[in-house]
Amino acid sequence: MNKEEELIDRLIDLSFAEDIGDGDHTTLSCIPATAMGKSKLLIKEAGILAGIEIAKEVFRRFDPTMKVEVFINDGAEVKPGDVAMVVEGKVQSLLQTERLMLNIMQRMSGIATMTRKYAERLKGTNTRVLDTRKTTPGMRILEKMAVKIGGGVNHRIGLFDMILLKDNHVDFAGGIEKAITRAKEYCKEKDKDLKIEIEVRNFDELQQVLDLGGVDRIMFDNFSPEMTKKAVELVGGRYETESSGGITFDTLRDYAECGVDFISVGALTHSVKGLDMSFKAC
Repeated sequence: MNKEEELIDRLIDLSFAEDIGDGDHTTLSCIPATAMGKSKLLIKEAGILAGIEIAKEVFRRFDPTMKVEVFINDGAEVKPGDVAMVVEGKVQSLLQTERLMLNIMQRMSGIATMTRKYAERLKGTNTRVLDTRKTTPGMRILEKMAVKIGGGVNHRIGLFDMILLKDNHVDFAGGIEKAITRAKEYCKEKDKDLKIEIEVRNFDELQQVLDLGGVDRIMFDNFSPEMTKKAVELVGGRYETESSGGITFDTLRDYAECGVDFISVGALTHSVKGLDMSFKAC
């Protein structure tokens, strides 16, 4: 089992523990254990569907006898009235898995829908939209999966799979040169093959990075589009470039047209409304 699968398993376990506890007494009190039935996942809002594969895992983990028939797959456009899947099995199992499945699918579909909107806005440019670590604690893997389903790109998953030297790291380390040098030495000492990205706040810091080298990507933090265009020209394709900080949907295209490789948008995961859907008996 890889790290991603392990985190999803632990999330499902914790989610059932917090929701069901020592038993769903409402269901157990009024539904016979032998009762069988079907429920359909009904879409109530237009958007991009995400989370079907995780939903299947939720059902499998709770009750392997449940049968899932999928009609619409992850990444597809959906509209009100669409039925994404039908699940057949014990009525007790259908009722006890309903809320967790919906919580996951509504959240993931909301993120995929938002990401698709941003990705469409960038069409015709070479710029890709990135997610961030501004995610719901415990749900990061699922939220980043949803970003990919929506057409975005994952930045680092966490603090372990990339070195990102932000302003605080630079200040605490004593400057650009010390931060980059120590990061490179650390990777060598620990035999880590990690990409190094550094955030710059102005053209002086950018020039220091260009003079020193040794990084894979440079992030322009809170640069205006005009500053970004000039910064991209200075980098001249020697390193990947990323824009971050205060970029909205309305200004996204302005930054992309400066030639930056990536734009990171925290709003993909931290300010998303879930896509409306329900799980109804059928």
